[in-house]
Amino acid sequence: MAEAQTRAPRRRDNQAPGEPKQFEELVINIDRVSRVVKGGRRFRFKALVVVGDRKTKVGVGVAKGGDVQVAIAKATDVAKKNMITIPIVNATIPHENEVKYSGARVLLKPAAPGTGIIAGGVVRSIIGVTGIRNLLSKSLNSTNKVNIAYATVEALRSLVPKEEWITTEKPAKKAAKEAK
Repeated sequence: MAEAQTRAPRRRDNQAPGEPKQFEELVINIDRVSRVVKGGRRFRFKALVVVGDRKTKVGVGVAKGGDVQVAIAKATDVAKKNMITIPIVNATIPHENEVKYSGARVLLKPAAPGTGIIAGGVVRSIIGVTGIRNLLSKSLNSTNKVNIAYATVEALRSLVPKEEWITTEKPAKKAAKEAK
């Protein structure tokens, strides 16, 4: 009995109590959803969470739970499992990108240093937990927060790093120099 009291309590996130968190978690939206059953309605909560490390990784998760805390915990786990790495050049994205996901369209454009993040709502929340400091964006067609979140992550996922661009001449010049 005394042995159980001296042990440190188990933490869900597998971190020591004094250790700083590796990822920043941000709850974007919580909805109450219901399903109709024989005796009436059963209410649950749906959480939309974004997780990022303020460098190059970001993830978005959606999950439902019986209460708000359970829904947020599940959505955070989903977001951590679906992390992506973003190519960042001079605190912005390498090129312009527009992605359509379900009904939502999101346009992302690189911006000059000092511009800041020009984005609204969900897009701003997602970009805020990445290492991107300068960005222009526009959310089009849909007001559904989940679809906009997924469209933003898909736009970030489909960015191509500058080194992999087909039109850059640097690799061709290197190949020509090495051939000589």
